[in-house]
Amino acid sequence: MHTQVSPFELQAWKEGNRHNYSAGWKGVSPEFGEITLTAPLPRTNPETLVSEVRGGRLPVASFEARGMHAEGLKLPTLNRSTLRVGDRMVYVERNRFGATLEQRALSMKYAGDRYRLTALDKNAYVLTREPDDEDPGVRITVRESGRGKNRRLSVRVDGRAEGGDLALGLIFAGVDRAVLTRVGAVKAGISRATHFWTEATY
Repeated sequence: MHTQVSPFELQAWKEGNRHNYSAGWKGVSPEFGEITLTAPLPRTNPETLVSEVRGGRLPVASFEARGMHAEGLKLPTLNRSTLRVGDRMVYVERNRFGATLEQRALSMKYAGDRYRLTALDKNAYVLTREPDDEDPGVRITVRESGRGKNRRLSVRVDGRAEGGDLALGLIFAGVDRAVLTRVGAVKAGISRATHFWTEATY
C-alpha cells in the first residue's frame, strides 16, 4: 500500500566492543513505525559484512559484502555485494566508468519496479522509483548531518511510498557509497589504473 510519508529522523547509536560491535541509526516514522538500521551487524565471518534495516511496517532489507576484501571494511561496499528486501533479491547494475553523478548512479530492479540511487555528495543521496503507467513514482532523499552523538539521518519522501521503497532507500545509509561521488570515482579510477599497471609489470 502506497502511503504519504512525513519527514522523519534517525539518530546514531553504537554498542559492544571490537569483537561484538554494532552501530547504526534508530528512529520512528509516523507512518511506518520504529526503524533500526544496523550498520554493520556483529560479524559471524571475517569475510562477510552485513548492514540491515528492520522494524515497524518495513520488510527486512540487508546489504551484504562477501570476500577477502570484507575483512578490512567498516561498511559493506558496492563491490561483490548482495542486496535483498524481504524475500526478494534486488538486481543492481553500476557503470564504473561513468563521468557524471547520473552516469555513476546505481540502477536497480525490485518487485517489478525500477529504481536509481544517485549521490548528491558524500553525506546525501536520492533513491528514485521510476514512474510507470499506474504510479507516478517516488523520490526518497536521505542526508546525514551532525557529529559524534549528535549525528542523524534526515529522511524526506516526495510522493507516495510503500515499505519496500523506504527499506531500499534506508539500507544505503549503511553502505559505503563513495564510488558514486565525484571524488570517490576519481580515487577508484586511480586505484584500478594502479592495479592494472602492477599486474602488467609483473
